[in-house]
Amino acid sequence: MKMWKKASAACLAGASLLVSQAAPAVTDMPGGPAVRQLNLAEPVTKIAEQIHWLNWMMLIICTVIFVCVFGVMFYSVFKHRKSKGAKPASFHESITVEVVWTVVPFLIVIAMALPATKTVVAMKDTTNSDITIKATGYQWKWGYDYLKGEGEGISFVSTLTTPREQINNEAPKGNTYLMEVDNEMVVPVNKKIRVVTTANDVIHAWMIPAFGVKQDAIPGFVRDTWFKAEKIGVYRGQCAELCGKEHAFMPIVVRVVSDADYTKWVDGKKKEMAAKADDPNKTWTLDEMKARGEKVYLANCAVCHQPNGKGGGPFPALDGSKIVNGPDAGQMHILLEGKGAMPVWKHLSDTELAAVMTFTRNNWGNHTGEVIQPRDFAGARTGKFPEGGGAAGAGEPKADDKAAGKQASLAGNRVAG
Repeated sequence: MKMWKKASAACLAGASLLVSQAAPAVTDMPGGPAVRQLNLAEPVTKIAEQIHWLNWMMLIICTVIFVCVFGVMFYSVFKHRKSKGAKPASFHESITVEVVWTVVPFLIVIAMALPATKTVVAMKDTTNSDITIKATGYQWKWGYDYLKGEGEGISFVSTLTTPREQINNEAPKGNTYLMEVDNEMVVPVNKKIRVVTTANDVIHAWMIPAFGVKQDAIPGFVRDTWFKAEKIGVYRGQCAELCGKEHAFMPIVVRVVSDADYTKWVDGKKKEMAAKADDPNKTWTLDEMKARGEKVYLANCAVCHQPNGKGGGPFPALDGSKIVNGPDAGQMHILLEGKGAMPVWKHLSDTELAAVMTFTRNNWGNHTGEVIQPRDFAGARTGKFPEGGGAAGAGEPKADDKAAGKQASLAGNRVAG
């Protein structure tokens, strides 16, 4: 008995400790799911409202059918059981019954199909849009290009910003855990937004429950959908197609603002893009490229190759890699064309590609001393890869590409570290 009491006391003490150290109560996510949510997300578009109505209509019809069918079945079993002396009827067919159980289900199906078809047709009507935005799925982030309407020319990448400490359970989780990004898609309220979807590597899916939108993004194909948000606010979704090991880490956040605020955002975004635009003819130093490349690497490459360059699973180590320490052309080709599990990175700018390549060739145990310049990738995109490997000596030109007809020397394109 004493041992039992001691064990009980220990359990109670442990439970008290867990309660005292418990994380703060979970609250509704702004623009996302609510605590104990049973219904669909609150609709903010006409299509989402129709989906809600269809959901409840179908549920009610199916519930009524279920109650009627099983009610009659259980009543018949109970009322006409053998113990009460019930005798089975003796007949083979009934024209009336045949007609009833054919016509009634047909009418029910028609009643369900007509409004559903109307909604599906409306979902596919992307004509007369005010703004067109291309959403490109990458492993594992979203790229947005404003193609038409106010904001045309704006382009950015939207990446998860949840700290890795929260993902690794080393810090308390925030209210928008795994549903927060660095660059939100911004659109004006009460405007028809056409979203053109495609993908860079594997199949993704662009989904915002509050908009009633889910559209696959397929490599090599262009699909489209649309929404018209009627309420200002922030709305969250996720990639809805299993796309690899970081599938859970590519959220979608759309901020709906007033017309005036949208115009301000467009002006500010264009100024920001102009300020960040790189001079393609600038010759970068090794330190400049390494600093820039580290940011590009952590944002795009570290998730697979790890921050320490040791790799993992199907993703090889970059530290000591023969590719990274080998000829320039080999690594450039992989960055631009992909290889195996390595996706294509053509969407990065020439400066970003040159920076991350310089960083990997001069970090960890790699010390090639090379500085890859944006001009090198500008040429590589057209198939003019540099010859050989290793850094050119200071002021020493690379060999001319004779096969291409004595192209200009790449002397200024690479600076010795």
